[in-house]
Amino acid sequence: MTTAHTLTLRTALLMTLPPLLWAGNAVVGRLLVGQVPPLMLNALRWLLAALLLAPLAWRVVRDGALIARSWPYLVAVGTLGVGLFNALQYLALVTSTPLNVTLINASMAVWMLLVGMALFGSHPTRRQVLGALLSVAGVLTVVTRGAWATLADLHFVIGDLYMLLAVIGWALYSWLLAQPPAWLRPPPRQRWSWAEFLFVQSLFGLVAAGGGAAAEAALTAQPPVAWHSAAVWAALAYVAVGPSVIAYRCWGLGVATAGPALAAFFANLSPLFAALLSAWLLGEWPQAYHGAAFALIVAGIAVSIGRGR
Repeated sequence: MTTAHTLTLRTALLMTLPPLLWAGNAVVGRLLVGQVPPLMLNALRWLLAALLLAPLAWRVVRDGALIARSWPYLVAVGTLGVGLFNALQYLALVTSTPLNVTLINASMAVWMLLVGMALFGSHPTRRQVLGALLSVAGVLTVVTRGAWATLADLHFVIGDLYMLLAVIGWALYSWLLAQPPAWLRPPPRQRWSWAEFLFVQSLFGLVAAGGGAAAEAALTAQPPVAWHSAAVWAALAYVAVGPSVIAYRCWGLGVATAGPALAAFFANLSPLFAALLSAWLLGEWPQAYHGAAFALIVAGIAVSIGRGR
C-alpha cells in the first residue's frame, strides 16, 4: 500500500539538516583515518552521544516492561542505525575513495524503494521511480564533476562492499523507524520522548558497536590513538553531537512525517553538501555542475511528491 505524504517547509528543513551534518561526518571520518581505528571511532561516537543524551533520558531505563516488550525492535534499530551503518561507513573510508563511497550512497533512494516493496508491502508510484532516477543522476553529476565518462575509470574494492551493505541496512532502519510496533507509535510515542528513544537505540547499538571495536582491537594491528590531539577530540565532539544526536533526531521526525521513500531523496543531498564542503575547505568556488546536480536532486524530490502515479 502506498501512503501519500505532504511535504511542508518544516519537514523539508528537517530532512535537509541531516545530509549536511552527515556530509561533515564523511569528511571528518576520512581525516581520522590512521588516527582512530574505524570501529573504535564508531563506538566512541555513540558512547559520547549516549552520555550527552543521558541527562535528558536516563529515566527511560526504569521503564523495563516496555523495553522488554520492544526488545526485538530495539535490537534491530539499534544495530542497524547505530552499530552497523556508521561502522561500515568508517571501514569503507579506509580502503575506498570518497568518490566510490558517494557513488554507492547515491543508490539510497533505489534501495529504500526496494526494501519497502520486499518487506513492508510498499508499491512505489511511477513518479517515485522517476524521482529516484533523477536524484541518482544528480548525485552522479556531483561525483563525476559533470563528466559521466569518468565512471568507466572507477575501480571497486572491499570498502565499496562495506558501503553497499551500510546503505541497505540504513534503508531497512528507516523503514523500521516509520513503522514501529503499535505500542510505540505516535501520537504520542507512549512514555518516551525523542531523547529517550534515541538513548535506548544507542544503548542497544553500543552492544554491537563495542563488540566490533573489541574485535578490531583483538584481531587487527591498529596505530595508537592520538589522545593528546585536540583535533581528534574536536572531531569526536562533532561526530557525537552533529551527525548523531541532532541528525538522528531530525531524521526520525522527517521519516515519521514524510515517509522513508521520500526521505531517501533528501539523503542524496549529502554528496552535494560534501562536494561543497570540500570545495570550501580547498578555497574553490562551486562550479556549474554543482548547480546542475542540485537542480536534478530537487527535481527528483518534486517529482516524487507530485500527485499521480
